Amino acid sequence: MVSQKTKLIELTNEYAVFDGQGQQIGAVVQVGQSALKKAVRFVSNFDQFLTHRLEVRDASGPVLVLTRPAKFVKSRVIVERPDGSPIGEIVQANVFGRIRFDLVANGRLVGAIQAENWRAWDFAITDTAGTEVARITKKWEGLARTLFTTADRYVVLVHYRLPEPLASMVVASALTVDTALKQDDRGFN
Repeated sequence: MVSQKTKLIELTNEYAVFDGQGQQIGAVVQVGQSALKKAVRFVSNFDQFLTHRLEVRDASGPVLVLTRPAKFVKSRVIVERPDGSPIGEIVQANVFGRIRFDLVANGRLVGAIQAENWRAWDFAITDTAGTEVARITKKWEGLARTLFTTADRYVVLVHYRLPEPLASMVVASALTVDTALKQDDRGFN
């Protein structure tokens, strides 16, 4: 489960990562954000026009780096190893209807993230054959969290052990959904 830290006003993205038994196994921290970007985030809804850089960390340090370049209409997230070596990209394929992201590595399609409905809260992650390999479900935060904070929770259910680069792309998927779609839709972003 990926759980965004609860904040009344969100100036940086932070998440805790839990295993299936509820033990925290990692964290995700937004890095490289200047004071100017935080100020823009505080006073406006222009967050989607800013570049976001997130580090996925375990107890030993960063394991993945996700960069969402500034966007205009469609989102794109670059997935890399901490040393900067590329893993792939998660690219928003459409804007209207059920949202879909393509998982691309070395210039070829390795899978997709498909919204189950127009609200884009539940997603199926498929391989190139269209077989579901994982699922993202947005957990309802409760009325108080929904009304007064920007915190979200996503559960990523991986159906079986996946090969690389698909495994890393699936790990990055819940954060992509939140950063690419949800952060742009909520207030105080």
